[in-house]
Parts: sequence; C-alpha cells; structure tokens
Amino acid sequence: MKIIIAPAKKMVVDTDTFGVDGLPQYLDQTQAILARLRQLDYAAAKTLWHCSDKLARPNYNWLQQLDLQRQLTPALLAYSGIQYQYMAPDLFTAPALDYVRNNLRILSGFYGILRPFDGIVPYRLEMQAKLPVAGARNLYDFWGDRLYQALVDGAEPIINLASQEYAKAITPYLQNPDQLITIVFASLVNGKLVTKATLAKMARGEMVRFLAEHQALTAADATAFDHPDWAFAADRSTATQLVFIYQK
Repeated sequence: MKIIIAPAKKMVVDTDTFGVDGLPQYLDQTQAILARLRQLDYAAAKTLWHCSDKLARPNYNWLQQLDLQRQLTPALLAYSGIQYQYMAPDLFTAPALDYVRNNLRILSGFYGILRPFDGIVPYRLEMQAKLPVAGARNLYDFWGDRLYQALVDGAEPIINLASQEYAKAITPYLQNPDQLITIVFASLVNGKLVTKATLAKMARGEMVRFLAEHQALTAADATAFDHPDWAFAADRSTATQLVFIYQK
C-alpha cells in the first residue's frame, strides 16, 4: 500500500533528529526548476508566490543561494505545517518509521515526489503555480506522468490523503487495475459534506500516524481510525472514497 500526502508551505531545517537516506529521485528535474526560478526578477517571483513582501523577500534571497545537496533535512521533518505537526513524525516508534519509509510518499511541485527520508532544502513553490519550465506550460505538464510512475508498483492500493491540488498530479494517469482511495474528512452542514481545510489537515496527519502505528496494509484498515472527533460514515463511503464526519 502507498499513501500520498501534500507538502506544506512552512518548512524548517533539522539536520539532527534523523539522518537522510539519500537524495530525491528527480533531482535533475528539480535543478531545472530551480534554474527557471532564478531567472525570475523579484516582482515576478512575488507574483508567482502570491505572498507579501515580508515573505517574498527572504524567499527570493534564499532562492539565489540554496544548494540542493547541502544542509539536508529528511522530507518528513522538513515540512512543518498543520498536517505534519499532528502527524508528529519525530515521535514515531521504530516500526512506524519503517512503515512510512516504505509506504508514505510526499508530492511536491519542486521535487516531484519524495520518500520520507529523502534529503531536501526549504523552498517555496506550489504545484499549481503558473511556472513554465523547459517548454511545459506549468508544473503539472512539466512533471507529466513521472510522479505516477514513481508511485505505482503493481496492484497495491493508493491511499490519497493529499489535497486536490496535489492529487491532480496523479489522477490523470490512473488506469486499470490501479486503486486510488481518497479519504475525505468533512463536516455535515445542512445535510451536505463540507471540508474545512484546517480540520482536514489535522486529521490527515493523525491518519498517517494511525496507519503507521497499526501497520495498515489495506484501505479497510483505515476505516478503523479511532479518533474521538471523527466517525467513519460507511453509508456515505464508496469503493474509491472513505468518508469521515466531524463529531463536534
């Protein structure tokens, strides 16, 4: 089984907690993206990032000096957004760490697809950013089916805990007998399912922790997620979508 998650904008450097296993699979492509980003002037970079000067200026300065092979942090620790805080990978048991090493993959606009202990550096680039690279219109076109090819191995199921923005890098290439099962965390509002971003990010992180701690092997194992704030809704779920409803 493979599990896919999105990255986070907020990143840190942590070279002490865990060592890295190696470099990302598509580092040559990342180097091409980096070269393209360095062609942008400050105004263009800020527009691409959709952020304030307070965020854009240090990111632009960092862009000019970052080295893809130095001061590396394992991907699982490099991202520090809400999902990763609630996953708390630094507290994983040894079996849970082995589980995510084998089963978890992080999708990234900059790196493509990452194994948890690939060594990476901080960057700012979303998958949906409108950045033409090497003749491709955007990052989805640039990456093409590479992420799918790196992810799919035989007929094992893929548990989708990624946001729609990142799942779109995989879904166009699915074919029989691929199994992609999306886990939805939603609130029931006037009889309709509504996903609230912060709550969903928290739950996705906790679901990764649950799957790792329980050494989950099938999609059905995810339905046993025993968080007090979430209840599995069998009547709203399908073979390709598992729905959990917020209980508060």
